[in-house]
Amino acid sequence: MARNFLVVDPEEGMAVLKGLASPVRVRILKLLHEKGAQNVNDIAGVLDLPQSTVSSNVQILEEAGLVRSEVQKARKGNQKICHSAFDEVLVAFKEDIAKVKGGHIEVSMPLGLYTSCDVTAPCGLCTPDGIVGLLDVPDTFLDPNRMRAALIWFTRGHVEYQFPNNTKLANGTAKAVEFSMELSSEVPGTSADWPSDITIWVNGTEIGTWTSPGDYGDKRGVYTPDWWKLKGSQYGKLKSFKVDNTGSYVDGLKMSDVTLKSLDIAAHHSIRMRVGIKDDSIHPGGINIFGRGFGNYDQDIVMRIYQA
Repeated sequence: MARNFLVVDPEEGMAVLKGLASPVRVRILKLLHEKGAQNVNDIAGVLDLPQSTVSSNVQILEEAGLVRSEVQKARKGNQKICHSAFDEVLVAFKEDIAKVKGGHIEVSMPLGLYTSCDVTAPCGLCTPDGIVGLLDVPDTFLDPNRMRAALIWFTRGHVEYQFPNNTKLANGTAKAVEFSMELSSEVPGTSADWPSDITIWVNGTEIGTWTSPGDYGDKRGVYTPDWWKLKGSQYGKLKSFKVDNTGSYVDGLKMSDVTLKSLDIAAHHSIRMRVGIKDDSIHPGGINIFGRGFGNYDQDIVMRIYQA
């Protein structure tokens, strides 16, 4: 289940908002989402609209990046084939830039605000109040209620988050980037001896793998709600993944020689962090990611950018 997501800051994404601000364009997007690629004539026929109306609105959607088109040969001349560029569009304000003590900028990312996902069952999501959608159904990861997720688990695959590169906005230079999150393995029930190789990628580059020792359920997590069954995953280990000019580290121990220069942070307005289980892992023991309202640490996924 590979899905494309778009997160739009309304202060910066006016073209996208314009693209969505029309019942006709919303109908076109819905049709492409449900039926797949269509040519302009097919869209006009299904929606009972003039071809000129469809063509002009498709052009606006293309300019907004919501639709991508290609020209193909037809029986008579050429035809324009339109594709929906994203499966889900989320409008959200970026957090204010806030410098904190220690010379770093910190952003806290809600667990359910991933911008792409590709997971396999067993899998699921929980908010502090209950289960989201259906358990062990990967499509549940598209449920709008995922935005309130405080616990995510899956067997193989990944979730990816897109953080604002606030050093660019603050006209600074990064000397290190760090991600902090509470993690454990995932096994039906729990087992303290269940190793799992959890891999981290930044801007599409694999920075290293940490092997989680197990899936912990010997006692209730400090913040785990009472309704969550005691035999389920209760808490994890708070891990810190850091990349600087000398390499990549987990809790200060070197994982790889991937440096900040390899990630080309300065060239991007966002920083993408992916966490998951690779298909060829030696210990493919699944993953639990704990957020605010679950586990032993009342935090979401935190990114810190240390400035030069």
